[in-house]
Amino acid sequence: AFQVLIPEIIHFLCNCRVYLPASQKKAPVNDERDESFAEGGGRILVMDDERIVQDTLGRMLRSIGYEVSFADEGGTAVEMYGRAKDAGEPFDLVIMDLTIRGGMGGKETIEHLQAIDPEVKAIVSSGYSTDPLMADYTGYGFAGVVAKPFTMKELRRALEEARRIQR
Repeated sequence: AFQVLIPEIIHFLCNCRVYLPASQKKAPVNDERDESFAEGGGRILVMDDERIVQDTLGRMLRSIGYEVSFADEGGTAVEMYGRAKDAGEPFDLVIMDLTIRGGMGGKETIEHLQAIDPEVKAIVSSGYSTDPLMADYTGYGFAGVVAKPFTMKELRRALEEARRIQR
């Protein structure tokens, strides 16, 4: 018998592939890393109401060089963003969940952030990929989009897209 245990934190946001040998020959390596994306740097504010998403996304972002702060909902994110800007240490990017249970979600939060900083760069993230905002994210003021669950490659693409946007 063969058993594979996948921690919940990996299962939630990442794809996991298990290759079982069908022969004694070596299996080809499928390396999904994309070296065309530069390592990151700067400050990112992550707004998500799920602790497991905060933990996982925080690890992903730190692994490519970002400093990460977290907010559980939009009101807190707006407050943190404003304080950081006033202190002369603004966030370079905000990644926010579209839907926050019992709090302000991404659609409303981006409007508040734009009132504070018309140059704000934000990526919207959601598990609800059929929401119209996810298809027309720039029309709502977002600089990038990433659908949950996402891979590191997809996250890096969204980061690159957001960095290229000129506000």
